[in-house]
Amino acid sequence: MDYLLTEEQRMLKELVAKFAKDQISPVAHEAQKTSRFPAEVIRQAADLGLMGIAYPAEFGGGGMDYVSYMIAIEEISRYCASTGVIISAHSSLATDPIYRFGSDAQKAAYLPDLCSGRKIGCFCLTESGAGSDAGATKTTARLVGDKWLLNGSKQFITNGKEADIAIVFASTDPPAKTRGITAFIVESGTPGYKVGKIEHKLGIRASSTTEILFDECLIPRDNVLGEVNKGFKVAMTTLDGGRLGIASQALGIARASLEDAVAYARERKQFNHPIGEFQAIQWMLADMLMEYESGWLLTYRASVMKDRGLPYSAEAATAKLKASEAAMFCASKAIQIHGGYGYIEDFPVERYYRDAKITEIYEGTSEIMRLVIAGNLLK
Repeated sequence: MDYLLTEEQRMLKELVAKFAKDQISPVAHEAQKTSRFPAEVIRQAADLGLMGIAYPAEFGGGGMDYVSYMIAIEEISRYCASTGVIISAHSSLATDPIYRFGSDAQKAAYLPDLCSGRKIGCFCLTESGAGSDAGATKTTARLVGDKWLLNGSKQFITNGKEADIAIVFASTDPPAKTRGITAFIVESGTPGYKVGKIEHKLGIRASSTTEILFDECLIPRDNVLGEVNKGFKVAMTTLDGGRLGIASQALGIARASLEDAVAYARERKQFNHPIGEFQAIQWMLADMLMEYESGWLLTYRASVMKDRGLPYSAEAATAKLKASEAAMFCASKAIQIHGGYGYIEDFPVERYYRDAKITEIYEGTSEIMRLVIAGNLLK
């Protein structure tokens, strides 16, 4: 589907694909096996300008569009979904809200370090009792003199261990629920900010997922992101873009599954024939291609709409839903085509399967995506 891309986008795709194959692929298996953050790969990605692709050059970004960002995340995730989500969460969830809602002073203070990759960001919304229901947040912030006092905890935070800058959502008016949530920019070195439990996960193991604790954490009054009690809008707007990042990650997993399955079907012989000659295998491959390309086109559409400044919330939900389900479908079929070999670590398809599942859960479960889509139809 490269015919839909501009020359600049095609060049970026070639650049990132080569980087991912040459630098990410050789270390992906070991990083996943040991749950090790791929620091050197992230540094190299930063040197290539991949940590801030879609942000203006004045802030150290690549000055490209969101379609380019989609392309880069897919190419990276084709070889390592952990690296894909590290960059996606950093760019979509931490950098984007500062770019869209930050004051001029906040943009000047934080965007150059984030866009260049000198610092890593994370997004702190989810809590143990506030997942899909963000209005149930128990983390609080109250004004004490000229500072905000944060208390509470956040859960399942991507990049939580490595993050230098966190976008944190806290209740500043608890009875108001979603109308009483405020977004804050919090630096990880702030007294009272602590990384808690590090989760051990089914997949994307090279990406840290942690608890973040706030114990009498004092932050400057000016670190409010956007307006007081208007943080829910910041969160929902940010998640729309973040879902395109996850859709792109899912597409990378789906494509990896398809390409590996095709290669295996050509080489593996049974009954003196390559298994790709058997109709059962051919039909699985055909269905995998349809799932992947459907997800790609929906993600491309939503990315173009974002680039053009059009409303794209429902389109982002549609793309994320389809791409994540395509990733699960393709990974499952890839294992089936590989047979017993697909179930062992000698072939990466077992990793694709483990990595794919989370794309149906984070940044909005498939059920929430369907609610967003249906709500748009019925409004």
